Amino acid sequence: MVQSSSPSAGGNYYCPMHPEVTSDKPGSCPKCGMDLVKAPELIVKKVEYTCPMHPEIIRTGPGSCPICGMDLVPKEPSGDEENKTYTGLLKKFKVAVFFTLPVLIISMADVLPNNFLLSVMSQVKWNWLQFALSLPVVFYAGWIFFQRAWTSIVTWNLNMFTLIGIGTGVAFLFSIISMLFPAIFPDQFKTANGTVFVYFEATTVILTLVLLGQLLEARAHSQTSGAIKELLKLVPAKATLVINGEEKTIPIDEIKKGNLVRVKPVEGQSSIDESMITGEPMPVDKNVSDKVNAGTINGTKSFVMEAEKVGAETLLAQIIKLVNDASRSKAPIQKLADKISGYFVPVIVGIAVLTFIIWSIYGPEPRYVYGFVNAVAVLIIACPCALGLATPMSVMVGVGRGVQSGVLIKNAEALEKMDKIDTLIIDKTGTITEGKPSVEKLVVETGFDLGDVLKKIVSLNKHSEHPLAEAIVKYGKEKNVSFSEVKGFKAIVGKGAIGEVDGKRIVSGNKKLMMENNIPISEKLELQVTNEQQLGKTASYISVNDIINGYITITDKVKSTSKETIETLLRDNVAVIMLTGDNANTAKTVADELKLTSYKAECLPEDKLKEIQRLQAEGNKVAMAGDGINDSPALAQADVGIAMGTGTDVAMQSAEITLVKGDLYGIVKAKKLSKDVMRNIHQNLFFAFVYNILGVPIAAGVLYPAFGILLSPMIAAAAMSISSVSVIGNSLRLRKLKL
Repeated sequence: MVQSSSPSAGGNYYCPMHPEVTSDKPGSCPKCGMDLVKAPELIVKKVEYTCPMHPEIIRTGPGSCPICGMDLVPKEPSGDEENKTYTGLLKKFKVAVFFTLPVLIISMADVLPNNFLLSVMSQVKWNWLQFALSLPVVFYAGWIFFQRAWTSIVTWNLNMFTLIGIGTGVAFLFSIISMLFPAIFPDQFKTANGTVFVYFEATTVILTLVLLGQLLEARAHSQTSGAIKELLKLVPAKATLVINGEEKTIPIDEIKKGNLVRVKPVEGQSSIDESMITGEPMPVDKNVSDKVNAGTINGTKSFVMEAEKVGAETLLAQIIKLVNDASRSKAPIQKLADKISGYFVPVIVGIAVLTFIIWSIYGPEPRYVYGFVNAVAVLIIACPCALGLATPMSVMVGVGRGVQSGVLIKNAEALEKMDKIDTLIIDKTGTITEGKPSVEKLVVETGFDLGDVLKKIVSLNKHSEHPLAEAIVKYGKEKNVSFSEVKGFKAIVGKGAIGEVDGKRIVSGNKKLMMENNIPISEKLELQVTNEQQLGKTASYISVNDIINGYITITDKVKSTSKETIETLLRDNVAVIMLTGDNANTAKTVADELKLTSYKAECLPEDKLKEIQRLQAEGNKVAMAGDGINDSPALAQADVGIAMGTGTDVAMQSAEITLVKGDLYGIVKAKKLSKDVMRNIHQNLFFAFVYNILGVPIAAGVLYPAFGILLSPMIAAAAMSISSVSVIGNSLRLRKLKL
């Protein structure tokens, strides 16, 4: 974040929208009316905000987008900044629910058994109580929607908030007028007890439901920004600087090029897990002069390294920047409802105005009252309650169904985009494969006992902390091997281990270790090991009393569901491409096993990112599936990012879909879920509009000249409710969807 001094000395409070406005005490901004906020220690951290829908909109403080009305979100997460919007909406939503429920119950007074409520007090008094209860909902919880509606009208960027503001605003004002001046309304628009129908229930329910949608949206934005927070957690706040043999703890920002830094958990050697950066599953032994990347995980030893790159130059810093840039450059899909609203709003308003004018000129007395009532009926029947429910109801039910199948969907955009995906990029390590070393087989030369050799090799490796040794020990436990005592154990970094088991000298490791100990290897055995290594496997020779007994191979297993998943996707005309940081031999072996013809090996994070950008430039809709930090930039850039639940938190935060069990077949489930949810949304939109299309002309009075039929606002509200019930019922069908 960029820091700047407060614009005026002594100005302890400032306006987030206009930082030049400062004050010595709290208050409101004279320019925009926003509350002034306190600047801690006279230092203001400038946080840039942008619109998720329109990233070209950048502001220096929170607010709403002047184009679409959405809440602006921080470009980069800072502390609790990203939680402020969610917390504020949650508070307003609780208030809205608290006051809306009694309004809803009161509105049903005439349909409750034995007219229970009307026996307590008159309809007029109940109407006034509804009015009082609706005030907190309209002027506190839902006031932001009226502000956004006004902005959309002033800027003529008509959207969902325009419909919400006009629909609920007119319903609210009409209800107030009907209470204050019931005599001006014709008898046919009055209830049996002589009161005019009020719409406080419609106003409060619509505002509460829309508020719920905004609450869920804010939560999704907070989770999205969490990707960068998880990356930043990898950067330690302090470092141990070594000067003339003495150690000194200093802030990480003070590290300079050439400084010696101790990495703890002897000196000079360790085993480093680089899978999060390179995609390589096997931990790499590091010795003097070897490079170590920021963000990788040190083993159990400490070592001293020289800082060659600091700050923004480190690989981790570059990955953070890639994730940040990719997240900002990917604008969400414009919601279908908003697109329709752009045309629907001016048409409905125009029809309402035209209705009022025609009735004022040609209608019977009282002309203006008929004109106003029918114009209100047009607006109320077009009120966007069902339209507001159409997408979120399908999404919420669909997301819940996905959770039951182990597929977590972060937002509606992922569901909408997944149906259109024609290309899938998949990482190898931890996505196609298990992502951890495991023993594939133990090969023993003729004349040696397999069980005896296994017992000696697992006993020797029991004393080693190397990940490959841990895989061997685990294999031994699975085979129920009894462990023997080991004497004189010695680990040879980068080569293997030596020790005495059951009175015999055991040497286990690579060819270099065997040569150093003058242990001969037959050409036949060496050829077998070479072939295993060319397939991307790790192989260790086993020597007993300086005689080679055989070798053990360690590999990264392909997940049981990977092959079925890829075959299914290929049948569905989805191109599948494997991009891995692993070596070419291993990549080819896995690709051949899965019958994949498209793959690339030794890919760095930027290589995966560029490949996705290239495919997108060619017009492809790309999904990316991965599990490590090295996958996070590509996950953010892809049209849909898919993370393995068994992978890193960073990958899951960067992705829009998470497969909880790390089961690749979840991609097939996600694609089917997307298709069914999108079909359901289109059906909902049909239900939402069919009543408007049929009801608006009737509400305007086209049947009155010939049949004397008028559609009162009460009937209009009933039609609106029916459309909402249709939308909800249709959405609930997704609960029985088979995945």
